[in-house]
Amino acid sequence: MARSLEDLTDTLLTAARRAGAEAADAMAVQGTSVSIDVRGGVLEQADRAEGTDLGLRVLIGRRQACVSASDTRDETLGALAERAVAMAREAPEDPHAGLADPEQLARDRDAAALELQDPAAEPSPEILQEDARAAEAAALAVAGVSQVQSATAAYGRRQMHMAASNGFSGGYARTDRAISCVAIAGEGTQMERDHDSDSRLFQSDLRAPEDIGRCAGERAVARLNPLRPPTGAYPVLFDERISGSLIGHLLAAANGTAVARGASWLRDRLGEAVLPAELSLVEEPHRPRAPRSRTFDAEGLPTRRRAIVENGRLTGWTLDLGTARKLGMPPTGNATRGVSAPPSPGNWNVALTQGARSRGDLIAEMGHGLLVTSLIGSTINPNTGDYSRGASGFWVENGEIAYPVNECTIAGSLPEFLTRMTPANDARCHLSQVVPSLLVEGLTLAGT
Repeated sequence: MARSLEDLTDTLLTAARRAGAEAADAMAVQGTSVSIDVRGGVLEQADRAEGTDLGLRVLIGRRQACVSASDTRDETLGALAERAVAMAREAPEDPHAGLADPEQLARDRDAAALELQDPAAEPSPEILQEDARAAEAAALAVAGVSQVQSATAAYGRRQMHMAASNGFSGGYARTDRAISCVAIAGEGTQMERDHDSDSRLFQSDLRAPEDIGRCAGERAVARLNPLRPPTGAYPVLFDERISGSLIGHLLAAANGTAVARGASWLRDRLGEAVLPAELSLVEEPHRPRAPRSRTFDAEGLPTRRRAIVENGRLTGWTLDLGTARKLGMPPTGNATRGVSAPPSPGNWNVALTQGARSRGDLIAEMGHGLLVTSLIGSTINPNTGDYSRGASGFWVENGEIAYPVNECTIAGSLPEFLTRMTPANDARCHLSQVVPSLLVEGLTLAGT
C-alpha cells in the first residue's frame, strides 16, 4: 500500500531527530506527467513519468545540510537522515539559517479556495493525441505554412506535503494541462518559425487546440521575408508575449538574495520611483486557478497580497527567512524550495497595472518604431541595469505595421526606461505574470 506524503515527512523528521538533528524540515513530492507529441498526423512520441521525491534539511546549531532521495523505504529514510546529520556537522556555520518560530507559521493551510486541482479526470493518451493532432492540422491549414515542427499536448498532477520540527505540517495538490504548437513557414533558407501555446490548471479553461495551431501558423507566416530595422533611437513596443521579461528583471533586482549580496541595481532605491507613478506591481498569491498561488511558503510562513511597487515606488524586497535575517527585516512569506536545496526567495503571481488603451492604440501612437515579439539572448548587468538583447518583430511606420524585422539589438538603461513605460490593456489574467504590452520611448536600435 502506498504511503501518504504526510507519513513520509513525519518519518523523515523522526529519523532526523534520532540521528541527532536539533531541528529539521522535510518535503515529499509526488508527481505524474503525460506528454504526447504528434508529427504528420501520427503519434511521434509519448512520455509518462511518475515518481515520489523526498527532501530533508537538518540543522545543528547554525549548521545545515540538505539531502534528497526518491526511495521511500524506511531503511533509505533512516540512511538519508544519518547522512544529512553527518553533513551538517561538517558544514560551515550560517548565522542566518534556521526554521521559523512557531508564532510565525501560517494558520490557514487549506488551499481549496485557490482551486489549484482540477476535479476532472486525467485525460487519456488518446484525448491528448487528438488535441495535438488538431493543433497541427490547424497550423498546416494556414496558407504559407510548410511544416509543423512540433505539436504537443500534456497533463500533469503534483502533490506536495511539508512538515517541520517547529510544528508545521501542510500540503496541496496542483494540476496543469497544456497544448503547444510550433509552425514553420516558407522554404529553404527563407523559413521562419513561430509558436503559440496555452497552459491552465483546469482543462475546461484551456483554449481550443485549433485556435492554438491556427495562431502559431499565422504568426509564422507573418514573419516571412524579414528586413533589418534602421539604427537609431526609436520607440519600442514589447508585445504582451514577452513584456513580462522586463518585469522579471525588476523582480530579480528586488530579490533579497541579490540585495543582500549587493548585486542589484535596486539595492539603494527602496522607497524611490522605479516605475511611472500610475503603475503598481502587486503580488497575488491567493488568486484562484493561478499557477503560483499558495497559502504558505516553503518555510511554512503565510503568503499575502503585497505591493512590491506602489504608485511607482519600490516598497520592499522579496524575502525568505534567511535573507530577512541578513537584512534585518521581517520576512515576506516568499520562500521557495526544491527537495535538494535550502529555501531561497522567489515571487508568486504578480500583476502590473494595465492601461486604458489597446495594443493597436499604442502602435498608432508610436509612429515609427519597433514592435518586439521575440527576444534572443540576454545581457543585463545586475549592478547597473544596463540592458542589451537581440530582438525580432515588426517595423511600424506612420502608426501601422509595415514589415517583419529580425537581426537587431535593443539597448538602454533598464532603471531609466522602466520609469517611462506606457502599458496597454491586453494582459492575460490567468498567467502567473499579468503584464500587458509595454511601450518604451527612445530605446537604441542597432539594425542596418
